Amino acid sequence: MEEKQLYTVSIYTENNIGLLNRISAIFQRRHINVESINTSASEIEGVSRFTLVVNITETQVKKIIGQLEKQVEVIKAYYHTDDETIYQESVLFKIKSDLLFEERQIQNIIKESNARIVTVNKEFFVLEKSGRKSEVELLYRELSVFGIMQFVRSGRIAVTKDEMKISEMLAAFNY
Repeated sequence: MEEKQLYTVSIYTENNIGLLNRISAIFQRRHINVESINTSASEIEGVSRFTLVVNITETQVKKIIGQLEKQVEVIKAYYHTDDETIYQESVLFKIKSDLLFEERQIQNIIKESNARIVTVNKEFFVLEKSGRKSEVELLYRELSVFGIMQFVRSGRIAVTKDEMKISEMLAAFNY
């Protein structure tokens, strides 16, 4: 039996209303949970990029790529393993301000984790951390002991180690 693993799926698209719904329906019909999703502008003007993380077999991901590329607005879709990508996540933590000044340990955690203080006021301070999922989860565990007022995590952002050649392909279509 084929083994499941994490794949980063990159989908280059035109920026059209309703496309996210159709993309998510492709995964939903196959009962595949999307671990993470991010959409943004891409390196090509006028072209958007969806970055999704899924835990499935290679056979499943190949079928999904085929389905995605049948969507009119999808220009090209790719899949990569973690070894083939450089990826990060970003998180924000909102924590009570008095802890920053009264708990020496929090200052050490911030320093050791390479987190960055984004803002400080009388009531709270906000920390930002970018890194691998394991780094983010470790920081969460360390800070949760002190109480986290709010926490938010981005979807994965990723670039491939090898060239994807999407720019040359799109140049042929005058994008």
